[in-house]
Order: sequence, then structure tokens, then C-alpha cells
Amino acid sequence: MAGLPRAVRIVEVGPRDGLQNEPTPLTVADRIAFIRALHGAGLRDIEAGSFVSPRAVPHMAGSGAVLAGLAGLDARLSVLVPNLRGLQDAAAAGARDVAVFVAASESFSGRNTQCSVTEGLDRARTVAAAALADGRSVRGYISCVTDCPYEGQIAPDIVVRLARDLLDAGCREISLGETIGAATPLRVAAMLEAVSAQVPVERLAVHFHQTFGQALANVLVALEHGVSVVDASVAGLGGCPYAPGAAGNVASEDVLYMLDGMRIATGVDLSALAAAGWAICEKTGRKPASQVSLALAAKREREA
Repeated sequence: MAGLPRAVRIVEVGPRDGLQNEPTPLTVADRIAFIRALHGAGLRDIEAGSFVSPRAVPHMAGSGAVLAGLAGLDARLSVLVPNLRGLQDAAAAGARDVAVFVAASESFSGRNTQCSVTEGLDRARTVAAAALADGRSVRGYISCVTDCPYEGQIAPDIVVRLARDLLDAGCREISLGETIGAATPLRVAAMLEAVSAQVPVERLAVHFHQTFGQALANVLVALEHGVSVVDASVAGLGGCPYAPGAAGNVASEDVLYMLDGMRIATGVDLSALAAAGWAICEKTGRKPASQVSLALAAKREREA
């Protein structure tokens, strides 16, 4: 087991993975303001949108306009692309950083992208090759790295193979997604040990959901195994339409509070991040799914 990292990069996924599961799509202007608020809090790696069919994911329509409204922002603004058509649209919008995705479960892959795991990997390779040839950076996502909502537990060797394949395809970083939030720390540790034996740990990120309240514990396990990149979503926005019952992503505020308490540098300001979370929740009509944000708000009310 590695020692704890001195610094952690938080990849903020709220503007894409978070908003796409909200009941009502936000306007392009609201999405731009949201990303600017996150940037103002110190985040420099933000998922800004996706270039998927607007019929399939109407919440992400207008992602090109979002990127245009953020031109010149000092941040890595990545976008999810499912295929070559999505890559073409992303390129036309000026996206420099794209993300491809695969699933470690046949059932989940079939429901999410109407293809097998092997077909999904082939798509990801094709998109990655085209993006790299055009000078773009590519991030890879693997979903269901420990559990599938339809098949149950996933064997680590499947995840190892996919991670190695994405690395070979040229992905600069591979995010390991615990899609349904069911895994506990020992199982996450076993998966990470298997993957990091074949893929350099500095090329790995983790992505946890909060369904069973295990997300922060799993983040800590990942840090102890040398992972220094954590995906999170402000206010705990998110979920997955193909993972029934799965809660939102681990809240960025909760991750940041833990990291601050461990004296691990992030460059992110907690108060500003919490404010960005509350602001977007006012737009979506929900309270933050962040214990830290709720506790800070309660403390301010008591002191007022």
C-alpha cells in the first residue's frame, strides 16, 4: 500500500455526469455560470458536457455553446464523446479534451450503449485514435468496476483488461467508476490492487457513488493505494438512468473537507465550492446531497 498523496486533483463532474440526471435540463447560460462558479472555487479540471444525441440525453444539448461561452477559461474542460460523430461535433466546438467510456458488465453495456463490452471497447479505441491523431487529449472511463446493477459483483480481472486496453489506446488517464455505490473498502482495495499491478497508479482516477454511504471510505482507500485523482460532483449531483436505485456521485464538498482535514492540497476553496453547490441546487430545485454543505449552512444560521 502506498502512502497518502501530498496533493489530489479533483475532477469536477457535476456539469455533465451530475446535471444529466436531473429532472429538468438547465439552460446553456445556467450551465456556463455553473462552470464559472466551480472555476472560481479553484477547480481546474471540469467535465463541461457531452456530445451525445440530444434525443438520448437532452440535458447535454448545447454543449458546443457551453464551450463557446467558456472560451479562454484557464481550465481543462473535458467532454464525453460516444462515437466518431460525437467526436466530430466536439472538434467543431473546439474541444481539446475528450473522454471515452466502456463498461465492465455486458448487461450494463447493452442497456447503456446497446453494444457488448468488446464492441464498446472497439468504439472507444476508434474514437481515441482519431482524437489523438488530431492532437486532442483522451480520458477513459470504466463503469461497473466492482458491481453491476444487473449482474452483481464484477471480477477484477475484467477491469484490469479494460484498463490496460484503454491505456494502450492512448488514454492519458483512466477513471474507475463504482457505478452503483455498493462496494465496500476491502473490495475496492482488491480491485485497485489488481488494476495498479498492470496500469501505473499515477494514470488512475476513482469515481464513487454514495448509494450505501461508502463513497468517502472508498476514496480514502484509493488514496492509501496511491491514487491522487478523484472524480466528484458538487452538491452530490448525479446518478445513472441505467443503474436503478443508484444515488448521486460523492459530493465534491465532502471530499474536499476530508482532504483539507488530512492536509492534502487541492487548490480548491471549500466555502466557494459550497456556494457553487447551493447556487446550482436553487436552479434544480433540490437541496445539496452534501453533509458538509448542509452543516455549513446550519452553522451560518445559528451564528446569524
